[in-house]
Amino acid sequence: MEPWFEKVHQIAFDVALGAGCELYDLEIIGSGKDRVVRVFIDKADVGVGIVDCSIVSKGLNDLLDTEDIIPGGEYNLEVSSPGLDRHLKTEEHFKKVINKKVAIQLSQNLGTLGAVDPTIKPTKKFEAELLEVENAHIVFQIKDEKVKIPINVVEKAKLVFEFKQQSKKR
Repeated sequence: MEPWFEKVHQIAFDVALGAGCELYDLEIIGSGKDRVVRVFIDKADVGVGIVDCSIVSKGLNDLLDTEDIIPGGEYNLEVSSPGLDRHLKTEEHFKKVINKKVAIQLSQNLGTLGAVDPTIKPTKKFEAELLEVENAHIVFQIKDEKVKIPINVVEKAKLVFEFKQQSKKR
């Protein structure tokens, strides 16, 4: 990780914390005047609103402009919630969604990770309920097999938001 990225991450972390939020994720994409700094913030149990995003955005803009940390200088800042179908990258992200359905794409198939059921061995993409997170591994029940996957082989993961249907009473 570049030292300037680490500094931006620390500033975003501090500003979010000061606004009563947590830094969920930080992405810097593009280059030159097309560079975008995306900051995702969250609040335990209540989520974030537009006021939270505005406070963090203003605080970050002031500090990033003053410190001139980002190479090339030009960037667009976006501050938002990670959303209902949030991407999962860290062990902490996964811990927050235990017992929820997750969509996973792996860099290796389940067979190379120890799965023995021949029907799931070639699988690299699946959706399943996350059972537990332990020592940088995530655990799922896939068919009749409990599969333990190192987080470092996860290429993409996101929470699958499911709408619950309520029965209509007449």
